[in-house]
Amino acid sequence: MEKEPYQKVASYEGKMGEIKHVLLLYSGGLDTSVMLKWIQDKYHAKVTTLTLDLGQQHDDLEEIKAKALKFGAVKALALDVKDEFADEYLAKGIKANAHYQGEYHLSTPMARAILATKAVDVAKKESADCIAHGSTGKGNDQVRIDGYILAHEPNMKVIAPVREWNMDRNAEIEYAEKHGIPVPATADFPYSDDDNMGGITWEGGEITDPALIAPEEKFLTTYTLPRDAPDKPEFVKLTFDAGVPVALDGKRLKLSQLIMTLNKVAGKHGVGTFQVLEDRLVGLKNRGVYEHPGLHTIIEAHRHLERYVSTRALNELKETMDTRWGYLCYAGLWFDPSMDALHAFNDSVNERVTGETTVRLFKGTVAVVAVKSPYALSFASFNNKEGYDYNVNASAGFIEVYTLQMKIANEIARKNKRRKK
Repeated sequence: MEKEPYQKVASYEGKMGEIKHVLLLYSGGLDTSVMLKWIQDKYHAKVTTLTLDLGQQHDDLEEIKAKALKFGAVKALALDVKDEFADEYLAKGIKANAHYQGEYHLSTPMARAILATKAVDVAKKESADCIAHGSTGKGNDQVRIDGYILAHEPNMKVIAPVREWNMDRNAEIEYAEKHGIPVPATADFPYSDDDNMGGITWEGGEITDPALIAPEEKFLTTYTLPRDAPDKPEFVKLTFDAGVPVALDGKRLKLSQLIMTLNKVAGKHGVGTFQVLEDRLVGLKNRGVYEHPGLHTIIEAHRHLERYVSTRALNELKETMDTRWGYLCYAGLWFDPSMDALHAFNDSVNERVTGETTVRLFKGTVAVVAVKSPYALSFASFNNKEGYDYNVNASAGFIEVYTLQMKIANEIARKNKRRKK
């Protein structure tokens, strides 16, 4: 049965014949490579491409720009936003111990927030009346990018060609071959990735079907697989100031440099790769393979240091708030006031998250093996000279009061049980 033509019902969707200049968010991957040609043919609009340097771990931005110009872009722009992405987005994720339904550290959702923000700025400067992106009609990114664009500029028109064209992935590959467009995906390599310094996310092919074993050795080629990692562990020291890592093994670095350096160090040991079966925002299940060696190492170190300097009540509250932060970030609500409130909360908690952590990297695992901080709360030891006033004589009285209700409840249960007999 043939797919019904796509019907545009949202007021912000650009329509053929009405838009003249499209700013295409261009990665150079399969979808955006095909749509650069497709927009020119179907919308008869000129296209400017925008690519952000987010510290991609294996992209060549100059090649991407040259490719865009070769296939019809009137202008190809690339912006270096590595420091801004690290300082204004990933730093917030670190303070929130960013995770969603497992160990997905939300590198792509955070990148979508800065991508849409920069897209609106550039579209205005270039007098583009529409922004186009490569999100599918079944994914989360369409919600994030469309929503973030409208949050910054309610009058901007948006198109997402993958939603409206009648092509599946195989048809896209055929279209690219027909028009001589080089793309990374092929029938033999049907995987797609999103890449930034925070992580590389993989989908497509066998990854899509949870019943199949994803052949990680075919696409996880940037770093070392755990089975091939060194046989000796490596110890790395991270120094934090107010919740953000500022030094690696005693060497002070910008956050962007620290993350990118740690990607290579931890990646050598096969650290930070996870398969996550998650709930997409649009109601479908999705399996993704995520590799984020640097960010995973930092978040594990941060989580331990934060727990060490916070009270039990605050740690309990923080875990709840971190989960909420993860769901809101994943769900395309970065610019919602609720996220502003959570960021303010995280800033307050992280005022005391200062100190050093030592982590052990070994065969795909990260273990925090030492932690110290000037804000560390009292710890238990097997002697009575910790340097604080702990009165062990009060322990039994505390236990009696603390467990009183449990004792009473069990006494009442036993009495009622005897009555029934």
